[in-house]
Amino acid sequence: MNYNSPPKMLSAELSPHDEALVKKVSKRIIPFLILLYFFAYLDRVNISFAALQMNGDLGFSTTVYGFGASMFFIAYFLFEVPSNLVLSKVGARLWIARIMITWGLISTGMVFVSGEKSFYALRFLLGVAEAGFFPGIMVYMSGWFPRRYRARTAGVFMVAIPLSGLIGSPISGLILDNMNGVAGLPGWQWMFVVEGVPAIFLGIVCLWLLTERPADASWLTPPERERLEGILAEERRNLEAVQKYKLADAFTNPGVLLLAGILFCIVFGVTGIAFFLPLIIKSFGFSNTAVGFLSAVPFLCGAIAMVFWSRRSDAKGERLGHLAFPMIAGAIGFVVTAATLNFHAVALLGLVLAAIGVYCANSLLWTLPTSLLTGIAAAAAVALINSFANLSGIVAPPLLGWSRDLTGGFAATGLILTGVLLFGAVLVWIFSRSKLALGVRN
Repeated sequence: MNYNSPPKMLSAELSPHDEALVKKVSKRIIPFLILLYFFAYLDRVNISFAALQMNGDLGFSTTVYGFGASMFFIAYFLFEVPSNLVLSKVGARLWIARIMITWGLISTGMVFVSGEKSFYALRFLLGVAEAGFFPGIMVYMSGWFPRRYRARTAGVFMVAIPLSGLIGSPISGLILDNMNGVAGLPGWQWMFVVEGVPAIFLGIVCLWLLTERPADASWLTPPERERLEGILAEERRNLEAVQKYKLADAFTNPGVLLLAGILFCIVFGVTGIAFFLPLIIKSFGFSNTAVGFLSAVPFLCGAIAMVFWSRRSDAKGERLGHLAFPMIAGAIGFVVTAATLNFHAVALLGLVLAAIGVYCANSLLWTLPTSLLTGIAAAAAVALINSFANLSGIVAPPLLGWSRDLTGGFAATGLILTGVLLFGAVLVWIFSRSKLALGVRN
């Protein structure tokens, strides 16, 4: 097929020319989405580094810190589905721009934290502002990429999560140590400013760079636009031939609810890495700068593994085994860390394995929801899965912080994370044995 002339027919079967078209779309869309999610995730979890100074300056216990971290997820849970429904009405370009600008303003406003109440309030507002961003991006990508490419595109996009730790950790550590006291401000306040302002700028840029759908893409030729729209429409027709989905199906589909439970366990592990990795490494006796660079190691390994594992899943045409295996590996990593905290190098290797496990599992799961539902039901399902899963962000930080204060160490923290990931692997097995998995086996 030559894209310089109109195609003779529209088919969901993908040719080498179609693969070239998908690569063209990927090069245009994915790098910018990675940049957006990089700052989204960085602004969500940078309190893990702020805590190295902020907790002492403001007299916060680990339990207070954990509860404040969870306030983000309470708001995220409450506003996730409504935000994604608004996005489906007004379009991704406008709504994602709004999300980024407001969260950038609130993240920068974290410099005004002066006690527990202001800490809790600003973390809650940050969750309100960011709610809907990730599921909105997932729905947006499903409107650009055929099903067989979604694992690799999701994996490449979600590499922004470990990248935010890989790049953000050393930067955060350097800011804490080298900007502490500049203009009379402690380093943790400077960190919120330096890492929050770019989100505001990127939100404005979204209005110019994000293209709503293939039909609007001036950077594609007319035959390319027609072909891509045709492939995606054919996939939707094939799925809807089995059943036409309504909005209510997103809240009653057993597969959606089970995927939400699986993702709850995965995000619990991701939360453990994101919010407690610097504190665990700091307990080894390193400086803030050293903590920043050492924290980057698990994130680097997680980023590399995530891309490799998602591509392998696409190549093998298999999803559920590729989802369960890294969850088990992550559980092993956490238990190794819990058992070897006095042997710093081995404990760090355990954290590396844990990061690889949770990040690989996280990217794989997001290939599944749009294989169960279509249309507005798919948008609501993605938001529902994500909002329910992020309840783990409400539970995990206070629970893990409390376990640290109660026991005086992080061993119990690691064991809790191990148990949750193993339970998630069991849920994957239950899903794989049911009729629910028939539509997502390849």
